[in-house]
Amino acid sequence: MTPIKTRRATASDLPVVFEMIHALAAHHGDVATLTRDALKRDVLGNSIWITLIIAEREEEVIGYTALCPLAQLQFGVRGLDMHHLFVRADARGQGVGKILIAASIDHAQAKRCRFLMVGTHPDNLTAQKMYLAAGFSIMPGPGPRFRMKFDAD
Repeated sequence: MTPIKTRRATASDLPVVFEMIHALAAHHGDVATLTRDALKRDVLGNSIWITLIIAEREEEVIGYTALCPLAQLQFGVRGLDMHHLFVRADARGQGVGKILIAASIDHAQAKRCRFLMVGTHPDNLTAQKMYLAAGFSIMPGPGPRFRMKFDAD
């Protein structure tokens, strides 16, 4: 079988990743409202919001991971949140997720991060086992968190 490669996403990858993001949202019972312009704004150029790493086989995108910056400023520590990890249904069970996790770890270490975080749905035992096998540890639940919403473009 042709090897799976990972790399940073480019503008030409965004249409297929856009569809994958919508598929992931639907899988979780959400209705994605992401626009193509918002994806482009947050991924390309000098954006610090999202690092998008794709997995490809024979130049066809088969999965992606989206990494978002985190910090523990009081400790001078950088981190990343693996906000999304998605593998196309026809590519699952072939190690693509593990390859994307490894690429995420490499990226975090190259950015001199001290941690990489990821969350899963409580019922997604397969993903939980995969993260534990990759070296992640279970974190205790955080205290109360709050948010304030704003209207934005």
